[in-house]
Amino acid sequence: MKQAVVIGSGIAGLASSIRLALKGYQVTVFEANAYPGGKLSAFSLGEYRFDAGPSLFTMPHYVTELFESAGEDPKKFFSYKKKDIACHYFWSDKTRFHAFSARDKFLNEIENRFAEPQHKVAQYLDRAKKKYDLTQSLFLANSLHRLQTYLSAATLKALLNLRVFELPKTLHQANNDAFNSPHLIQLFDRYATYNGSDPFQTSGIMTLIQHLEGHFGTFIPLKGMESITQSLYELAKKIGVNFIFNRRVTEILVAQSRVKGVKLGTEKYPADFVVSNMDIYPTFKKLLPQAKPPIKILNQERSSSAVIFYWGIQQSFKELELHNIFFSDDYKAEFNAIFKTHTVCEDPTIYINITSKDIPTDAPKGCENWFVMINTPADYGQDWDTLVQRLKKQVLKRLSKELGTDIEPLIACEEVLTPPLIEKKTQSHLGALYGASSNQPLAAFLRHPNFSNQIKNLYFCGGSVHPGGGIPLCLLSAKIVDELIPEAR
Repeated sequence: MKQAVVIGSGIAGLASSIRLALKGYQVTVFEANAYPGGKLSAFSLGEYRFDAGPSLFTMPHYVTELFESAGEDPKKFFSYKKKDIACHYFWSDKTRFHAFSARDKFLNEIENRFAEPQHKVAQYLDRAKKKYDLTQSLFLANSLHRLQTYLSAATLKALLNLRVFELPKTLHQANNDAFNSPHLIQLFDRYATYNGSDPFQTSGIMTLIQHLEGHFGTFIPLKGMESITQSLYELAKKIGVNFIFNRRVTEILVAQSRVKGVKLGTEKYPADFVVSNMDIYPTFKKLLPQAKPPIKILNQERSSSAVIFYWGIQQSFKELELHNIFFSDDYKAEFNAIFKTHTVCEDPTIYINITSKDIPTDAPKGCENWFVMINTPADYGQDWDTLVQRLKKQVLKRLSKELGTDIEPLIACEEVLTPPLIEKKTQSHLGALYGASSNQPLAAFLRHPNFSNQIKNLYFCGGSVHPGGGIPLCLLSAKIVDELIPEAR
């Protein structure tokens, strides 16, 4: 039986291992941590449970199709529900907005809150859908780095509709052209953060990200985000994937421009195919010492990172939802700080995720588990201890004011995650959450391909390569790898 090795058990690594096993390979996954999932993991502080990493779940069909491909009923492994309210937004002028999942309620709420005519917003959403429909098969479902991807009717159709993509505009310019309300413009600018980018730099094509959330909906796994990891892990084991934890791959073995396996310290493990779910930067810098590194790709601007406060809060707040955003008064200054001066502004946007709203066992009765995230630059050597202390004071001051309650005395327990810790735990270069940023107009073409041009039978998946970061795109990267690797014979 042909052997395949997957380096790393992040969401894309898990998906790749499942797809390769279904193709007839004997698959071994090496994971440096003691647990699967990479960023998509969880931990507890006393009676409070926290999802450690990604907190937004959209497009669940990319998860369930893995079970269906294995002939399994997804419901036996994994359960989730759709949210009626995708997010609750707060501004310092007391404006509040519920982003309803139902389109008619969403449009009605926008008109009531922001005085934007429903037909204008509907046109904007329809344009976002058209962008997605035109690019889905070209940019998301296939490798951008093979000629045959472009020799299709879908490519010709996309080329004939280039004006729809708003490529010459930034996302902010596209939103500013579409609306009059500063609040609504800021709300739609926010979608740049879904791939760690700057709305004042990233292309106007990124309005399609709103379509992914608005059209497909926002969901919550009934056992927390970690259950995505655990369910795929259980499926992988059931179909024969072998997991070896606490073992760090130290080199990808290559001979005559063909992959031969991996090395773990002094031990060699032969393989016919190797898939790296490790960030592309350390994959080349640490695991491929003899290979020519793709310098231009590796030196791309990093995406944003984050400081996350995990707080057990001894009170319940009815005005808060599963997802909550407290917007900065100066969004441009916030992103200038992140991407140009590599610091955090004095008035950052604050995101709060509270899974105990839907999963009561995640916190004691009458309490809540707060995942409080502030977008930051990646780690360029900043004094994170000082930044964290300042951020905590800023966040507590803002939230106490907005919620009319002194928050600090309510904190029963605390854990803090910083960019250096993100890099240490996940090998993400500089702690960037999404690999390279998407601030350049042709960023989709600048990500590393899902295969090696130098080394036969070496492949790459995960958020640092095509098509990008976030759970849906990571799962798509595994699907692309699956289509590139032949059936085992």
